[in-house]
Amino acid sequence: MKKTVIRFGLYGAVTIWVLFLISLFLLDNLSFATQEILGYVAMVLSLGFVYFGIRHFRDKENEGKVSFKNALFIGILISLITALAFGILDTVYSQLLNPDFMTEYYDTIVEGLKNTLPPDEFQERLAKINAEKEMFSNPMVSFAFMALTVFVIGFIISLISALILQRK
Repeated sequence: MKKTVIRFGLYGAVTIWVLFLISLFLLDNLSFATQEILGYVAMVLSLGFVYFGIRHFRDKENEGKVSFKNALFIGILISLITALAFGILDTVYSQLLNPDFMTEYYDTIVEGLKNTLPPDEFQERLAKINAEKEMFSNPMVSFAFMALTVFVIGFIISLISALILQRK
């Protein structure tokens, strides 16, 4: 089981890194909203290895059987590897490669809200956005949030995969 988890976790990690780098170098002229959608697509695609890892374990290592509990455990561990890899990548990107990213991102959000909200509501939202910006400027908070986002999606995929692939 350990080999399967590491192997498919690394497949997921490499996939999310490659998709991130493709979007960084080829799709950097897209809007933040479009990039965010593509980011979630990349997360789901890279976490597809959860399904394949559980299936590999069941069919190749465990004589065609896997309990729901074991399948879920394998999926969670694969998701964890992928999530940690993405958290590291996102932190390196936002802290070292593009330290202005957070400012650019929040400036875009503020400009959009300024054009769509009444002044009193805008000021209220601006205070919340500035608090978020301050919080996410901490690399540990940013790492934890991004890794947790991937992990939660991976947990959901693990649940679904475990339900589909369980066999006694």
